[in-house]
Amino acid sequence: MNHIAETKVIKGEDCYLEVYLDYFNERIRVDNYRGNMTSIVQKINELAELDKFTKIIFYCRQDHWKKLLPLGFELEAIIDGYFNGTDNYILTSYKKESRRESRSWIEEDQIVNQIITNQKETDKVTVAPSQYHFRKAISEDAENLAKLYKQVFAIYPTPMNDPQYIKKMICNGTIFYVVEVKSEIVSAASSEKNVIFHNAELTDCATLAEHRKYGLMKKLLLFLEGDLKNEGIYHVYSIARAQSYGMNAVFYQLNYKYNGRLTNNCYIFNELENMNVWVKDLSLR
Repeated sequence: MNHIAETKVIKGEDCYLEVYLDYFNERIRVDNYRGNMTSIVQKINELAELDKFTKIIFYCRQDHWKKLLPLGFELEAIIDGYFNGTDNYILTSYKKESRRESRSWIEEDQIVNQIITNQKETDKVTVAPSQYHFRKAISEDAENLAKLYKQVFAIYPTPMNDPQYIKKMICNGTIFYVVEVKSEIVSAASSEKNVIFHNAELTDCATLAEHRKYGLMKKLLLFLEGDLKNEGIYHVYSIARAQSYGMNAVFYQLNYKYNGRLTNNCYIFNELENMNVWVKDLSLR
């Protein structure tokens, strides 16, 4: 396959859908739809068979998710307020047994339970040394950002090790905040805005191992939240590696709510990993 992913519009006599075909992660995501649900699922299954996708992800509205259960889907997570204030029910269907199986589920449950039962550390302020400089990224940072992601992740769901890909993201409106030490980017995070449904995903969180003791990521996420609030985007979410105690703890400490787990969702490092969904309403005090 000469491309990693593409978006596609599919029209039928009684249905319309916008899908994201993710060849690298062997999955289809339904981002928008209308019409007959049975026909929509039939179109998706035909697509899955054609290109051997092993997972289907359906971003479904509250009024429709129960219609997908008898059509072979299951509820894995909910993103509050995703569709202009109404909830997104994430339903999934699997086309391969191995894609549905998880050997780390109980361990990942324990990580979430441990984080939630431990006392929040929101009042504990870690002060980064003065040489740590926080700022919003510009397109000229693409090369150094790609270098950071290449160092932190051997494999990542999107080509964040490609400077041109990152430059295109920034030019298309994705906001990155970075932490610099002596002109080297040591930590970064981004927010991808959905201008149609007025939500944002906080993503691409990466910090070099030797700089993880100063709470840099928490501060970067707060900068991103501030920008989103200024733009009138209040419903935010993040999809974090279920095995990462540190990242999941950061979201919990920033008052995000755990709202489910996506099984074998994408390739990170050298295998498919489960991902936890965290959500927050920035309009609430």
